Amino acid sequence: MTTLNPYLGFRDTARDAMTFYQSVFGGQLTMSTFADFHASEDPAEQDKIMHAMLTADSGMVLMGADTPSSMDYTPGNNFSVSLSGADEAELRGYWDKLSDGGSVTVPLDRAPWGDMFGMCKDRFGVDWLVNIAPPAT
Repeated sequence: MTTLNPYLGFRDTARDAMTFYQSVFGGQLTMSTFADFHASEDPAEQDKIMHAMLTADSGMVLMGADTPSSMDYTPGNNFSVSLSGADEAELRGYWDKLSDGGSVTVPLDRAPWGDMFGMCKDRFGVDWLVNIAPPAT
């Protein structure tokens, strides 16, 4: 099953923001830093949040991350939509259609955490994240 989730971008405040949202919605919050996945060579970014996911008891999922200093950050445009699941054919189909006529920010390829991951902006300016996890065994 593919899920569709909001993904919020922050500039150095993802940890505080996601902890706040957990206090609002409850549930389980997981956070990984840039250092956890060796995702940035900038020493100032090592403790910043590369990915956070809040799964509320109601089933709602909210994701977020700190925007690296090398990427544009404009409050008001600091969100994207995340598609995630294990159905590779379905998710690659979405990727192909969303990136057609748009621009690829991060090619859909193997990520440090083991999944296939890519980022693109569609022809309407909406940012999309696609994460294909290995099927559960």
